[in-house]
Amino acid sequence: MKYILFRLKRFCGFLAGFVFFIAGIFKLLDPVGTGLIMQEYFNFLHLDFLAPVAKPAGVLFAFVETTVGTALVTGVWRKVTVFVALAFQVLFTLLTLMLVIFNPQMDCGCFGEAIHLTHMQTFLKNLVLLAMLLVFAFPLRHLGGPKKHKYASFAIVTVSVFAFGVYSWLRIPLVDYTAFKPAVALQAGHAFETAYEDMFETVFVYEKDGQIQEYDLGHLPDSTWDFVETKTVMKRGFEESVVSLSFSDDDGEYRDTLAVRGKVMVMSVYDAGMKSSRWVEVADFLQEAARTGFRPLLLVASTPQHMSEILAGLPAKTSVIIEDNLYYSDRKTLITMNRSNAGVTYFSDGYLVCKWAGRALPDVTELEELHSGDDTELIIGNDTSADLAFQAFLLYVFAVMLLL
Repeated sequence: MKYILFRLKRFCGFLAGFVFFIAGIFKLLDPVGTGLIMQEYFNFLHLDFLAPVAKPAGVLFAFVETTVGTALVTGVWRKVTVFVALAFQVLFTLLTLMLVIFNPQMDCGCFGEAIHLTHMQTFLKNLVLLAMLLVFAFPLRHLGGPKKHKYASFAIVTVSVFAFGVYSWLRIPLVDYTAFKPAVALQAGHAFETAYEDMFETVFVYEKDGQIQEYDLGHLPDSTWDFVETKTVMKRGFEESVVSLSFSDDDGEYRDTLAVRGKVMVMSVYDAGMKSSRWVEVADFLQEAARTGFRPLLLVASTPQHMSEILAGLPAKTSVIIEDNLYYSDRKTLITMNRSNAGVTYFSDGYLVCKWAGRALPDVTELEELHSGDDTELIIGNDTSADLAFQAFLLYVFAVMLLL
């Protein structure tokens, strides 16, 4: 009986640790997105003054979450770990209960951008995890202890996760779970227009006894139903294959079609408060992209007045290059499209091909290879290699935790 109890407790601790670890690693995968989620929580709790530290606080929280998960899976320091995990889980449960009660327009962010849950689903998930942790915790005398080599496993995984977090902080996410992922098409693009009939369908809305139903042309209701209207809707499965990128010029005229004609390098700046040296780098890249044959676009989350003030403090040559390629968009769109401030997103005939962080922009040689290369191969190659790299990292850390 004691053996069965011990195995049940260990299984509950392992499963809870697995969820903690996965939740934390998905947050570390996307530090900017984690910061946005943390900021939403600060706003919800009326702690708006903490907004400037949302990103580092979110990343620190995610790292602690993965560390607790690692400790639960490896079984090290069980008494301390279980109480820390219980404290976290009680906090999560109470917080998500508040989300269920007040129902704010926000995502729980439990698994970053990778998995989206409703407030009720999140609350139920937290109740299950809390129950598993309670089973694992009590009675304390039956917690047992780990083998000594598990401390080495814990140390290796913790260092690896820390390195992964640093990489993610400096670069864009290895795997993109935003709407702007490789191979999506812009709504203003030729690819979108030619595929319009395949992507949309006309539905007929009918009403009977206060009940509203939608039907397609081949399955219309009988004459007892009253026709209300027709409308065009996107077919199921196409929602994630099309995105909208709206931007305007100094006069407020939308110029979305500029991003869908030919090979376009879009540099996005969602925080215009950069140093002068960064703006010089921006101008240099725009100039190199144009020389290589790309259409360069600079999208900024700012106003013409603010940009005029910034340009006045830059070298004349830099100001001219920036002004010639400058357009305006909203911050949410730009930060979704590319997590890196002054990052670059490459579109070919309206299709998103790949992205770069502002710290790792392609040089002239890379730009020339991109311009002459096969965009389809680039989409498949980059997307596949990034997915494999992330999967390999997960396999590596779990192998260390379970087998070492």
